[in-house]
Amino acid sequence: MTSIALAEELLLLAYDDQTGKATGSRIGLDLGMAAGVLVDLALAGRIAYVDGYLKVIDPSPIGDPIADAVLAKAADDEPHTPAQWLQRLRHRLRIRVLEDLVSRGVVQDVDETQLGVIHVHRYPTTDPAYEAEIRKRLADALISGAICDERTAALATLLVACRMEPALRLPAEDAQRAHERLEQIASGAGFMAGTNLEDSIVRPSVALVVATLGKAISAALGAPKPA
Repeated sequence: MTSIALAEELLLLAYDDQTGKATGSRIGLDLGMAAGVLVDLALAGRIAYVDGYLKVIDPSPIGDPIADAVLAKAADDEPHTPAQWLQRLRHRLRIRVLEDLVSRGVVQDVDETQLGVIHVHRYPTTDPAYEAEIRKRLADALISGAICDERTAALATLLVACRMEPALRLPAEDAQRAHERLEQIASGAGFMAGTNLEDSIVRPSVALVVATLGKAISAALGAPKPA
């Protein structure tokens, strides 16, 4: 199966397959999806952290309509910091991603009008293969001590930063161990803060986006509760 964007992977994990409603923190998901777009572009070698800003180093499209639109706009705009990009991207990003998933038949848009005027949209899953593949990759990563592929490591990193571990639907007794393993994956891949900026262009850029995401989540949701 062709891989899908990190923002889409986060959304599919966060939405209940049957009810079509988001679980967990909405602002956390929105910020995480915005970070996902930036991480995808960094992993593809299109943007990099330079002199305090995320700058376009290659304007070539990567084949994802949302990421490519962001890339084109960034190429024509003045550079912005990771924090500025997260706030700029998170608004209406979820709607755009949902519309794209609906157009591809991954989820369906169920419009339920309440009180004759209030439109409530649900997005139950119609093609479970995508989410099943995502969950299998994560399950394999949690069980195995082997090094993950780059995209799975990036997804694990975003899940930790967004505090989305509950979306894995693990028993309570396994939650803490899963959190520790996800952090281990993220650190091992060089996607967590502390990466040497001299090591490469890509991984420090991703690490700085993730560090910024963590700060934004803490500002919105408060400090994480101790285990």
